[in-house]
Amino acid sequence: MSAQRMTRGYFSVSSRARGLLQAVTFIMLALPLAGCGTGALWDKFTAKDDTFVEEPADKIYNEGLYLMNEKKDMKAANKKFEEVDRQHPYSEWARKSLLMSAYASYQGGDYDGCIGAATRYVTLHPGSPDAAYAQYLIAASHYDQIPDISRDQTRTEKAIAALEEVVRKYPNSEYATSAKAKIEGARDQLAGKEMNVGRYYAQKRDYTAAINRYKTVVTQYQTTRHVEEALFRLTEAYMAIGIVGEAQTAAAVLGHNFPDSRWYKDAYNLVKSGGLEPSENQGSWISRTFKKMGLG
Repeated sequence: MSAQRMTRGYFSVSSRARGLLQAVTFIMLALPLAGCGTGALWDKFTAKDDTFVEEPADKIYNEGLYLMNEKKDMKAANKKFEEVDRQHPYSEWARKSLLMSAYASYQGGDYDGCIGAATRYVTLHPGSPDAAYAQYLIAASHYDQIPDISRDQTRTEKAIAALEEVVRKYPNSEYATSAKAKIEGARDQLAGKEMNVGRYYAQKRDYTAAINRYKTVVTQYQTTRHVEEALFRLTEAYMAIGIVGEAQTAAAVLGHNFPDSRWYKDAYNLVKSGGLEPSENQGSWISRTFKKMGLG
């Protein structure tokens, strides 16, 4: 073997030896540092994560029911129902838990949470027998948030749309009847809002603006309790601006449809004070509206 080859081999071996020696030295130096925190770091690498323990779906579900029904702790119950979905996402228990999560949210006043969970339920399980109830929970969440008539009524409009969806999709369900009743309540709220604004304009003597608001009640919300007052207010406003024919018609239609109403008595006296009698003009928009609705 030539000296040159022997020299190359020597240096090659020596380099590997030095690398091995450095690695061993590093390990030996690191071990005494265990008391300074390296041991804890080592434990993190070697320790097993035993924080997650899968439990039977029915057990978690029943714990959620207990928290909801017995403890009245809707937030804690919701966590249990969500845990069922997390651990057993494709099970029948997960489907049930999603619906119960919506219900628990509704009972706890978390309407946005209810709407979110119920919407997810209807999306994932549209053919389920409980889909009608989930849709009803969405509508009820909007309905329960209907504000006072002095405030914006966007939420009321959303409630009506959601309730009508229940009636449209599930007309034969037990929830359709309740939805229809709530629709009338919500429509009454919208009519009340129009009357409130109309009276405001009337106080400002802006009778044209007031008439437009009362007209909305008469044409769109005839089945609400506000229609009687709306007809009286129309009589009042038309008399104020001298359109007595429309005032007479409003009073006559009011008397024909609601003869025992206190508002008719006021309308009758108001027309009489002007030397007139209630008299229906068949060509008036008021008369045509009521005939169209089958109320004239």
